Amino acid sequence: MEIYDGVLLALGGIFSGVLAGFLGIGGGVVLVPMLVAFGYVPVQAVATSSLAILVTSTAGSVQNWRMGFLSWRRVLLLGLPAVITAQVGAFLAGKFLPYILLAAFGLLLLVNIYLVELRKQLVNRGANPTKLLTPLMARLVTGGLAGFLAGLFGVGGGVIMVPLQILLLGEPIKVAIQTSLGVIVITAISACIGHGAAGNILIAPGLILGFGGLVGVQFSTRFLPKLPDQVVSTLFRSMLGLLSIYIFVQAWQNYQSWV
Repeated sequence: MEIYDGVLLALGGIFSGVLAGFLGIGGGVVLVPMLVAFGYVPVQAVATSSLAILVTSTAGSVQNWRMGFLSWRRVLLLGLPAVITAQVGAFLAGKFLPYILLAAFGLLLLVNIYLVELRKQLVNRGANPTKLLTPLMARLVTGGLAGFLAGLFGVGGGVIMVPLQILLLGEPIKVAIQTSLGVIVITAISACIGHGAAGNILIAPGLILGFGGLVGVQFSTRFLPKLPDQVVSTLFRSMLGLLSIYIFVQAWQNYQSWV
């Protein structure tokens, strides 16, 4: 690997780490396309990204915990069902054409932009979705649904889990983001075990990305608590909007390759 490539990998890792700390997104949506652009085959890109995400999310979650902003109980109640249901989603993903899955995921991202603000609107109308389920059941349902959708669409659960935490659990967006990052630790461990057993992980690129992510996440996790909730909400929804555009472009390109 050239030094130039190593520097680019480190910078990409830093960027994904900043995203992880600010928005609770594991970084796979950034790292996988970057690795593919560098010439890695898709399965290696996904597997190597999972190693980097594990390093980044662990570092960020430990930092959040040290600052008193993370409950491991919340993380486990969301993460354990997510690991199980992600396998179901991954199995069903093989039953659909890729461009259909991509288009459906793009639509889901647009729906999530609305979900971030939906609870506030419901409360203003006198309805409270958090009363539909007990807190324990709401967490199990949120984690299970996020894991299923993440497995179905082949992405980390952060972009799915944060809106559900806000809607069903009534959590502030910062708490949802910090918890989501902790859940990603669990899902990344599961992904690394599977990919490692298959020999798909490229250790050196993964560690370079992970080290860059570690640097980036240290900055963003420290800065997140200082930002107003409305700013964080706007950033999160803007990121979902950009991701949806990217996904729709990928869906169109994939569709054209099929016709």
